[in-house]
Amino acid sequence: MVDDPWSSALHRLWQAASRAEEVAALADDVYAPLLATPGVHRVVGTRWDGRQVLRYMRALSAGSDTPVIVATARSMPGAAVREPGGEPVVDRLEAAGLDDAVWPEAEFLREAPGGSVVSCTFRLDQRGWAALTLAVDASADLAAVESRLTQAVDVIVACHTGILQRGREARRGADDALLAEASLQMDSSLDVEDTLRRVARIAVPAVADGALVHLARGEGPEFVAATHVAVQQQRALEAAGRDDPWLAALLARRGEDEDTVFLSGAALDGSPFADPASPTTADADADAGEGPHPTVVTISPLRARGRVLGTITFVYQRPEARLPDSAFLRSLATRAALAIDNALLYELRRTAVLSLQEHLLPSQLPVTDRWDLSASYAVGDPMLDVGGDFYDAVLRPDGSIALLIGDVCGRGAEAAALTGLARHTLRTLLEEGTDAGTALSRLNRALRQERASRFLTAVVATLAPQADGTVLLSTCSAGHPPPLVLRGDGTVSEVLSGGLLLGVLDDVSYESHQERLTPDDTLVLFTDGLTESREAGGTFFESVLPARLAALRGSDAAHIAESLARQARAFRDSGQDDIALLVARWTGLPPDSGLLPPDHRLEQAALR
Repeated sequence: MVDDPWSSALHRLWQAASRAEEVAALADDVYAPLLATPGVHRVVGTRWDGRQVLRYMRALSAGSDTPVIVATARSMPGAAVREPGGEPVVDRLEAAGLDDAVWPEAEFLREAPGGSVVSCTFRLDQRGWAALTLAVDASADLAAVESRLTQAVDVIVACHTGILQRGREARRGADDALLAEASLQMDSSLDVEDTLRRVARIAVPAVADGALVHLARGEGPEFVAATHVAVQQQRALEAAGRDDPWLAALLARRGEDEDTVFLSGAALDGSPFADPASPTTADADADAGEGPHPTVVTISPLRARGRVLGTITFVYQRPEARLPDSAFLRSLATRAALAIDNALLYELRRTAVLSLQEHLLPSQLPVTDRWDLSASYAVGDPMLDVGGDFYDAVLRPDGSIALLIGDVCGRGAEAAALTGLARHTLRTLLEEGTDAGTALSRLNRALRQERASRFLTAVVATLAPQADGTVLLSTCSAGHPPPLVLRGDGTVSEVLSGGLLLGVLDDVSYESHQERLTPDDTLVLFTDGLTESREAGGTFFESVLPARLAALRGSDAAHIAESLARQARAFRDSGQDDIALLVARWTGLPPDSGLLPPDHRLEQAALR
């Protein structure tokens, strides 16, 4: 005959198990139908961790609606004999013979009528197990009782497994979201120091309570960043990261093939993370005793592109169940390592680009009695590669001075090679006394002979002092933006220029345009990175350049060059081209005569 009441109860139990968020929520659905079984007088459930520590006990008697619940942390080593292996274990025993050191539920079972016990012990997971025990009398059908008991246990185990699985899925989803956010945060900067700080902060407090980042150096691990949820503990954590010999020795031993290491308990003795109550740390620094102490410390290697960059150390002051697993920590460390490696590579590239750029420009400009010379070079974006802007100033045999500025199309190694070729060719020819037009024509011929795939623009301005105190300005251009002249009275004019780009046709000649400069006039040469800087509304800096230059009347050459470059960078919302400026101010006076006092009010007004 089908046992309809039990079957219905079991069906309801499975339904409840599918919805339960914790096993304890099934208690009423488990205990009531078992107590309704003929001959069953009491049900007692116990929950244990893997160290034979009783965590929970619940007892309910037939005819009662109020269970006895005991939440504890009682260590019972004797209970090890009851711990099950893989499959549930069912035992039939007499209540009078139960050992209290093994059976904490004995006191409830002995009080029940009948004196017999049917118990089932079963594993919940790797870290814990449980027991469900019934007190029965002689009228009970023990086979039926065992069948119902094992069926109930099957539901409990399935419920617990489902809860764990849903928890793992939720945790995996949260971990994936955290890893994605961590990647975005860490990859959003290419500044090395900022990236290292982001790596330390990204997992606190979501993953751990504190974090330390060290880079691997030839002389040992180098502390670079630390963070903690508590400010005072962060200071202690930073001190440990910099100076603690125990931590330094441990990090130095992290090999390239090692995965995340979990340290706790005695493994932390002698460390800055040890429990101060431990005999080995009784004399620890007073700061170490402030606040809760780490329960676990993990150390993960920061490995990217086949090499170990350093380590990330997490400290945890939270329950073991809330600790991340090694797979998550490995993934987080890998992403952090890639972000750090990208920042380090970018820094190396940036340094190399700036260094190469400096070698493509003159180390210094000529110093003369009557010329105030200065230059400015602003790299648009060091990440892009070496730019093609160049400038120089050359003293010529006849006493004149030649200023040259140019721009090679594009960036990179080829542009750098052409930049070097162009500057040194023009410099050599102009130093020998070759006129500007011939020098440009010969450079154009050299580019065509080299089969250069890029073109370039350039302008050469020759400044020859005259007997009347003026300067004869001869300008020869090859498709370059025309220079500007800032007159002593504050007016700004454009120097006429023209000419074909260099490197396009085989035979090209270049003509010069001449005009006069008087004392306190200033000649400004620049590349198109200055004029093509564009604000958000689409306006080019070229449209405001004359007014901005006029506002600098009375300033020396250095201030004019730096101010215009700074203003163009602040002005632009788009555009990443380099900006080169070469400024020559004709004083016509000895250097100790002084300059006209600059009117900074004009400069400020031009910026509005």
